[in-house]
Amino acid sequence: QVQLVESGGGLVQAGDSLRLSCAASGRAFSTYRMGWFRQAPGKEREFVGAISTSGGRTSYAPSVKGRFTISRDNAKNTVDLQMNSLKPEDTAVYYCAADGPKPTYSDGITSRETEYDYWGQGTQVTVSS
Repeated sequence: QVQLVESGGGLVQAGDSLRLSCAASGRAFSTYRMGWFRQAPGKEREFVGAISTSGGRTSYAPSVKGRFTISRDNAKNTVDLQMNSLKPEDTAVYYCAADGPKPTYSDGITSRETEYDYWGQGTQVTVSS
């Protein structure tokens, strides 16, 4: 089991960058594949990006591909979301999620929200125009 705490949210202007971080506590973080999701006011939560257990594979939603980058540090039990060229439509609460533990030979990724077992409390990102 893991506990997840996001940080790094805030208010920025369009075109700015922001880096979110998710700190995981618990055992065997490296066996959990990780994802970032977001929920804008009045909308359903949506997939942003995911990273495999090793960090060697990533996947992104079309709306953020080329602007956002996910990375993880298994030694520090963290997963980050670097967000560049932010747009007002990126305004949302951003959630970190974990799916696992996975077998050591597994290095897959998933965008399916239902496959993630553990969630953080979320961090607000607001992008002004």
